[in-house]
Amino acid sequence: MARYTGSVCKQCRRERTKLFLKGERCLTDRCSVERRTYPPGEHGRRRVKETDYLMQLREKQKARRVYGVLEKQFRAYYRQAIREKGRTGENLIRILESRLDNVVYRAGFAVSRKQARQLVAHGHMTVNGRKVDIPSYQVKQGDTISIKQKSKESPVFKAALESFQREQVSWLEVDRKKLSAVVVERPTGQSVDVPIRDEMIVELYSR
Repeated sequence: MARYTGSVCKQCRRERTKLFLKGERCLTDRCSVERRTYPPGEHGRRRVKETDYLMQLREKQKARRVYGVLEKQFRAYYRQAIREKGRTGENLIRILESRLDNVVYRAGFAVSRKQARQLVAHGHMTVNGRKVDIPSYQVKQGDTISIKQKSKESPVFKAALESFQREQVSWLEVDRKKLSAVVVERPTGQSVDVPIRDEMIVELYSR
């Protein structure tokens, strides 16, 4: 699958907010958003008229970049959110939060979602005792996500756990000794680390 291979710091600058794409580095003074508050590119400092469409588009792009999802897959998630009961926007965020790579990141087993996606794809994670190497795998309430026994001594996981500074989400119960996490309830959009106005995404796709 095609993936964005450019500078992730440019993505944060484009959205003019921290997307935490580089993990804990985003909390330091080396964060590019802190150093350059304007969008990237030759015309980054130019004043742009903020229309409703532009604001809706930027909110959708922000959500895509936070979770590392391509447009085609994001649209598929949106269609799934429409079919489910409840608010479409909340359903969409819950689906994104339920991705296995996001859960691995939320549990503190990776410093960023990009690293979490790589760890899952390389077969380091299990769900209910079975290896799952699909980052987009949707976890369910009651699922147990663990690091494979052979991978527990990896310095990657040790470094991630030692540098963990994020607030632990309420829907995830993490056991740092056993290196496992249990999804105790369905994820909600109230615990996202980057504020996303999901109603604007719905308005964009409803045009």
